[in-house]
Amino acid sequence: MACALLLFPLAMAGITFVAPSNRRRPWLLPLGALGHLALVGWAVLGCGHPVSGLGGWLALDALGKVVLGLLSLLFFLCSLYAPGYLTLRAERPNRVFCATLFVALAMMTLVTLAHHLGLTWVAMEATTLATAPLLYFNHNARSLEATWKYLLIGSVGIALALFGSFFLAYSSLKAGLEPTLLFGELIASAPRLSPPWLHAAFVLLFVGYGTKMGLAPLHTWKPDAYGEAPGLVGTLLAGGVTSCAFIALLRVYQICHASAEADFARGLMVLMGLVSMAVAAVFLVRQRDFKRMLAYSSVEHMGILVLGIGLGGPAVYGALLHLINNGLAKGVLFLSAGNIHRACGSKGTEDATGAIRRVPLSGALFLAGFLAITGSPPFGPFVSEFTIASAALGSGQFVAGALFLVLLGVVFVGMGKTVLSVVQGRPAETADAGGFHDGPGTGVPVLLFMALVVLLGVYVPGPLEELLREAAGAVEVRR
Repeated sequence: MACALLLFPLAMAGITFVAPSNRRRPWLLPLGALGHLALVGWAVLGCGHPVSGLGGWLALDALGKVVLGLLSLLFFLCSLYAPGYLTLRAERPNRVFCATLFVALAMMTLVTLAHHLGLTWVAMEATTLATAPLLYFNHNARSLEATWKYLLIGSVGIALALFGSFFLAYSSLKAGLEPTLLFGELIASAPRLSPPWLHAAFVLLFVGYGTKMGLAPLHTWKPDAYGEAPGLVGTLLAGGVTSCAFIALLRVYQICHASAEADFARGLMVLMGLVSMAVAAVFLVRQRDFKRMLAYSSVEHMGILVLGIGLGGPAVYGALLHLINNGLAKGVLFLSAGNIHRACGSKGTEDATGAIRRVPLSGALFLAGFLAITGSPPFGPFVSEFTIASAALGSGQFVAGALFLVLLGVVFVGMGKTVLSVVQGRPAETADAGGFHDGPGTGVPVLLFMALVVLLGVYVPGPLEELLREAAGAVEVRR
């Protein structure tokens, strides 16, 4: 089953690449995405036996199920948007774009299944390489610059993660244990690992995979990449690639928590989570590019994720729920922002005014997405952020809890000014109206994203609740 989850999207990538019709090829995306979603659903909910392979190197545990389910759902909803979007971009060949999307899905799937530190490292870098061509879809100087920044800064991060992997293996050797990179064996032997080498390994791996997440101050690739990527690619980066880096980081945190070094790891995560939120808040104030605004919003929410894990206890559950809420809300924002960009011909707040008059559906969804991502009720992020804040205050971590709430307020004000400038007012006469109008192909997928965000704000389905609690318990495993 594990191999099927990997081989199916790779097979679809091959089929898509050889498909001759530039017009019909995009319709293979929802077909393949539906097949992958069905396989994931069976593996997560319907399969009666453990999903594993390659002698334990691949395994689907509770944590992997949460992230893989999110990835497959995000990809499916983005695939519904792709045919309508690519029809509008008929002048641009889409063979590489469509095939690469399936390769990226396969590599992201591999990250969630990998239970070997070396394989996780390879899968994470393969995910970066697979998504890089998607950034260059517009074939202009700005997209080329964004692609190179994405690759170069990501390469620095993955190099540090490689050193961290070596240090983690050496912590076993230093303690007189048999060196191993299998997560299960590392967790079992965690109490006997050499503390200094374990500390060094965690710092390097945190910085390395934190770069892939886009945590501040390692976020410098994000504004360009998110600003230049098509909306559906931005959704997969903000909700997919970052989630892969997060699960890789959580695998390492599990080892630290199973040892006697949990406090060291948690303190570092709380600090960097708050720093990331603070840096994002600074750049969100008076932001005039609404797509770059979404990049800094992602920086903020990556900070919220690691902050929740660092706070521990119920906040871990809140962080995992927020992982899902953030991914779905980013789908609303990136796809509606892409529609507004196409309708107004600009990403600047000076020219892209009156969006709700030009494209009423996309403008309304962009406004609703802003309210959702900033933690307003009744949307999903409100529930997960409230859970994290309650856990901080309930456990006596008043400084972290207070700073968390203050930074959420600053972000709300900063984003609100940019979003309202885009949505309200009269359409600018200087804007290059491209003749784009809301339609089923580019509107329905955004509505589906929004429906899920609202659903998780009022009700968390029982199977998802149980899976999240199981995953949260696994993150804080003790030996």
